[in-house]
Amino acid sequence: MAWMPDITPQSAEMEAARAELDRLWARGRAFLGTRVAIMGGAMSWVSERHLVSAISNAGGFGVIACGAMGPELLEKEIAATKAMTSLPFGVNLITMHPQLDDLVRVCTAAGVGHVVLAGGIPPGGAVRAVKDSGAKLIAFAPALVLAKRLVRSGADAIVIEGSEAGGHIGPVSLTVLAQEILPHIKEVPVFVAGGLGRGEAILSYLEMGAAGAQLGTRFAASRESIAHPNFKQAFVRANARDALPSIQLDERFPVIPVRGLVNAGTRRFLEHQAETLRRFQAGELTKEAAQLDIEHFWAGALRRAVIEGDVESGSVMAGQSVGMVTAVQSVAEIIDELVQQATTALAARRQIVAPV
Repeated sequence: MAWMPDITPQSAEMEAARAELDRLWARGRAFLGTRVAIMGGAMSWVSERHLVSAISNAGGFGVIACGAMGPELLEKEIAATKAMTSLPFGVNLITMHPQLDDLVRVCTAAGVGHVVLAGGIPPGGAVRAVKDSGAKLIAFAPALVLAKRLVRSGADAIVIEGSEAGGHIGPVSLTVLAQEILPHIKEVPVFVAGGLGRGEAILSYLEMGAAGAQLGTRFAASRESIAHPNFKQAFVRANARDALPSIQLDERFPVIPVRGLVNAGTRRFLEHQAETLRRFQAGELTKEAAQLDIEHFWAGALRRAVIEGDVESGSVMAGQSVGMVTAVQSVAEIIDELVQQATTALAARRQIVAPV
């Protein structure tokens, strides 16, 4: 007997839902050159060749976190990633890096198709170099006025990242940023990020006009991530309320907020700030020395947590979506799960609107 396809109402609804999802993020897929419009967040010590290639091979878009790498190390990382995937991936560069121009040259020489400039307004020289190479430029916009400015200056796509994200964060939630920016930026694709852990949430932003989504926390705890098992298990055990931003004790000594899991190191940071403030007020430290002392507290703390597994005194950066990390899964399982959740939600909605 010849095989016949399943044409039950349920399977027909799911096929229609998949087609609708493909339509919703078609612009993001075309921009990234991927099967799904899901980007991997650039996480220092985590977003390297293994995780980046795994995300791209699973149909998403991996992004190398250059962080503090020098040009030679970045060149090797790009080459190693290319050896593990033939699919598109990008490189995230920090605009404050002292060798930014050299890093851009490494990316363009290696034929990187997408360069992400993060951590501030991209310098004009770096923008021109990326554009002249033919690569696509992605930038972060924390407000509508900056999004418009970035588009005018040549950004080919924008990422809006809410304060729910892990690591260094801004003050505004993705819920608010999406309402502020998505209705008004139509010239380029806009990707949403921050606190995303399920496909239904991604779907809601696609329906608002987003072209795709960026996730970090869920991928950090994936099987392919090189993060220490202790780091991944800390994610599995954590709830959303455990991922809190760092606290600034005195406005004279600003602390860039960083969201991570509260641990002994977090508590010691507060004690360190208090002790440093006491020493400054006692005349033992200058204002500049006190500021440096506070800033240097976390030096090496992220590596201690990610690579060495010290999740008590290290910096366990995580977004509030950490509460949705319930197991260590492969990257492919995570992406498939997100797509399934979005399509199931679409299919259920179609059945409610047009019941059989």
